[in-house]
Amino acid sequence: MEAGSLLCGSIPWNPKLRLRRRIKSPSQRLFCRASSSSSSSSSNSGYKGPKPRRDWVADWVSNNDDAVRGLPIYVGGASLLAVLLNRTVSGIAPVADASSSQSRADLLTLGLAVTNILTGLVWLSIRPKAISVVSPQGVECQRLYSHVPDSVVAELLWVWESLSAVTCCRSLIVVYDSRCILQIGFAAKSSVGNEEAVAVDAIKLMEGSLYQNAIKSGAQSYLANLSLYPGKSELPFLPSNTQAVILQPLGEKGIAIIGGDIIRGFTTSDQAWITLIGEKLDATIAKNVKNLPLAVQDRI
Repeated sequence: MEAGSLLCGSIPWNPKLRLRRRIKSPSQRLFCRASSSSSSSSSNSGYKGPKPRRDWVADWVSNNDDAVRGLPIYVGGASLLAVLLNRTVSGIAPVADASSSQSRADLLTLGLAVTNILTGLVWLSIRPKAISVVSPQGVECQRLYSHVPDSVVAELLWVWESLSAVTCCRSLIVVYDSRCILQIGFAAKSSVGNEEAVAVDAIKLMEGSLYQNAIKSGAQSYLANLSLYPGKSELPFLPSNTQAVILQPLGEKGIAIIGGDIIRGFTTSDQAWITLIGEKLDATIAKNVKNLPLAVQDRI
């Protein structure tokens, strides 16, 4: 019999964060009314300071993107026709003559017209790719290491609730001291066909380059577009269409793997916040978890 096992099944928690409204005292209400009345009176008197200027050109360009991209083609085509028409009507010989100033001017104009046409074709062919949210292709998984204290469990669930509520996080894996202590959210479906989630092989993960580089640097690693990184093969437990991944080291013994459902979905603020969460989680786990026993990773 193994020394320990994973606790599989539903983990009760409230996924919706409730915000409590503070009841204002009568003095606070009176102050709010006085401030609102003073602000309304000041607004009625009129604002005499500088007003922000609206960029009409930028607004028009953003609202007419297709027309602006094709504008160089129309300008180049019109210039080309104008040169040919001028050459025909003016009675100049159709053959270009290097000694004629008119021929040299026409050649320069033709070059500029062709350049405009090519520029318009490039603008039409190169467009920013629309980024949208992708539904993870996998099964929902909730796995928790059975030997983790209740205080650490509460901390882990708080991290999951916070990240899934305010970021694009859809998968969270926490590996610490060679053990996967948490796997929650969406996971890859097992190839056996029994609708089970792929379990995290902590030992194999720790041997990979992604884990080694993150632990060695001690800094967060952000894979903004996971499909472009060959190291994604080291994360077989994540859904196959996971768009972005953050590898957050937890001290020198662990790592948190956060999978998102949109390319470049984690903002700079999210990354900084996740770094602080990782430091807090590392302190909590290191304080309450020591010498975890071996365990066999069961599947749900």
